[in-house]
Amino acid sequence: MTPLAEILHKRIALTGPLTLADYMAECLLHPDHGYYTTAPVFGAAGDFITAPEISQMFGELLGLALAQGWLDQGAPRDAVLAEAGPGCGTLMADMLRAMRPIPGLPDAFDIRLVEASPRLRDLQREALAPHPVQWLDRIGDLPQAPLFFIANEFLDALPIRQFQRAADGWCEHVVCSEGDAFQSRFAAPLPVPELAHRLADTLPGDIVELCPALPAIVAELGDRIVTQGGMAIFIDYGDWQSRGDTLQALRDHKPVDPFDGPGKADLTAHVDFEAIDRAARDAGAIASNMVPQGVLLERLGITQRAQSLARAMPDSAALENHIAAHRRLTHPQEMGSLFKAIAIHPDGSPPPPGFET
Repeated sequence: MTPLAEILHKRIALTGPLTLADYMAECLLHPDHGYYTTAPVFGAAGDFITAPEISQMFGELLGLALAQGWLDQGAPRDAVLAEAGPGCGTLMADMLRAMRPIPGLPDAFDIRLVEASPRLRDLQREALAPHPVQWLDRIGDLPQAPLFFIANEFLDALPIRQFQRAADGWCEHVVCSEGDAFQSRFAAPLPVPELAHRLADTLPGDIVELCPALPAIVAELGDRIVTQGGMAIFIDYGDWQSRGDTLQALRDHKPVDPFDGPGKADLTAHVDFEAIDRAARDAGAIASNMVPQGVLLERLGITQRAQSLARAMPDSAALENHIAAHRRLTHPQEMGSLFKAIAIHPDGSPPPPGFET
């Protein structure tokens, strides 16, 4: 039994079953035994590969989209360029490289990374040297200034609560101890005010997920963008509304049981993009349409960029890898349709490129 498993069993014995959100939070963020504290998360040596590690094109195009948004809003000199969940720092490094030729950039940006893991901060520091970067623990710690913000595969790692529709309420998915193992079950039905709006489009037996932290995060960003200017782009896997059990665990690039070896696998769930839209609009910001990742990247010119890079490829193996990366990022059968994007911006300013209706 792992140390974290022992801790969780003791907690359940003292306080009763854990919500799925509490279980995920401990597995991912426990200061001594959590996944992001101890595991080699990203890349071939980790448990999964994100879009920035697949190709430099991903970060370059998104960096240029944010740069155009900065120009469209008058090129403010006191702006903040921020990323939440920056991984190894690859996305920010690629964005900054693409911004370098633009007059006034990136010197106009105060670069902030929202990252709680000391181990990941070290990786980011290495990737982004010699850029002057400051790290924050929370999005709420961002300075009051025009904010140009990006989050790729950040919201999917936030802990979720999961509910099954019953005739007279919602049954919450909870985690219990069964000897040395963990088992999940659905508790007795109760009313859940946050899901009142889902009664009209669900039937008994349907599963719906809630991310408790998402509305507050998006509202915080929306409020800053409305009052200070800027924009935010979220890219993640998910869909317009939550429906079905999307909790998954990955270890060594393979799916595993989420309740086997807590702290040893990445736990994620699909993002509810309607919840992003609702929280942004409640804060007074404008939310774009949800756009599939492949469509967004094509609108931003990934095919032209891929052709330009291909002309400089040294050999056929490099070219084949490059073509495969382009396909993986954009093809509907790969990341192109599974991953979606949405942007928020102030009323009266244009959306970032690629999000136009």
